[in-house]
Amino acid sequence: MDATTPVAELKAAIAEFAKVRRWEPYHSPKNLAMALASEVGELCEVFRWMTEAESRCAASDPVLRVAIADELADVANIVMLLSTHTGIDLSDALTAKLAKNAIKYPAPPG
Repeated sequence: MDATTPVAELKAAIAEFAKVRRWEPYHSPKNLAMALASEVGELCEVFRWMTEAESRCAASDPVLRVAIADELADVANIVMLLSTHTGIDLSDALTAKLAKNAIKYPAPPG
């Protein structure tokens, strides 16, 4: 898999990973939402004591880049599992939310 891997293939790989480990019974939407909050917390830990400027440069540090990538991957993993277990298509949800946000937060004139 690489940067061009479709979301559907990623979701299938994530589902298979969970299936072979027999984790599926624990993947209720409630449990996944709580796991998502935990993973977001771990991503926040990476940036916790940084200044705004330091946070903008953090990914240029090789060690921090790996930590950030790992936590982002954990967050994305749980988001995709939650999408699968709720039957919500992420492409449709993101497209609809962008349209709502365009109305709620219009671009400034000019």
